[in-house]
Amino acid sequence: MTAATSGPSKEQGTLLLLVRHGETPTTGRVLPGRTPGLHLSDGGRAQAERVAERLADLPVDAVYSSPLERACETAEPTAARTGRDVKHDDGLLECDFGDWTGAALADVAALPEWQTVQQSPSTFRFPNGESFTEMQARIVETLEALCRAHGGGVVVCFSHADPIKAAVAHALGTPLDLFQRIVISPGSVSAISFVDGQAPAVLMVNSTSDPLSGLRA
Repeated sequence: MTAATSGPSKEQGTLLLLVRHGETPTTGRVLPGRTPGLHLSDGGRAQAERVAERLADLPVDAVYSSPLERACETAEPTAARTGRDVKHDDGLLECDFGDWTGAALADVAALPEWQTVQQSPSTFRFPNGESFTEMQARIVETLEALCRAHGGGVVVCFSHADPIKAAVAHALGTPLDLFQRIVISPGSVSAISFVDGQAPAVLMVNSTSDPLSGLRA
C-alpha cells in the first residue's frame, strides 16, 4: 500500500494558471496600460465568476494578481471560492505603454510604429515606457519566482493580455517577434506546467469554457 501524502508534490510539477482580467468598458478600444481606476464591466464581472467556477475543483495553493483594479476584481471570486487571499505582484502588471497610455487603438494603429509593434515587437519600446523584451523578462522572472515559492502546487495568476502572451511564447520557445500570433481573450485561462530540470509544458492557451479540473489529479 502506498503511504498517503499531504501537500503539493514537486515531482508532479508546479501548475501555473494565467488568467487575463475580465472585460472593462474600454476593452478592444483603448490602451489603458497602467492607468488606475479602470474597473470591470458587468460582462467582466460575469467572466470573473466563471473563472472562479472553473477553478473550484482545483487544489489552489495561492492566488496572485496584478495590482491594477481590473485584475484584482477578476481575482476576487476565485480567492473567495478557494479561501486564499489575493497577493499583489508588480511582476504581473500590464506593459508600461508610456506615452501611448490611454490612447485609442484606432489612433495608434494608424501610426507607422504600429507595424513594428505587430511584426518586430522585440525591437520596440513604447515612448517613455517599457520594451516588449523587458516586459517578457519581467513576467518570466516573476513566474519562475512563484514556482520556487510554491513548488509542486497550483498557483493562479491574474494578469493582462500582453504579459500572458509573452509568458506563453517563452514557455513554447516561440520567438518574441511571433508572440502577437497568440490570442489571449478577457477571462481566459492559460496553463503552464513547470517541473524541475525540464522545459515548461504549455497545457492550455486562451481557454474560456473547458473544464479545468483535469489539469491536476
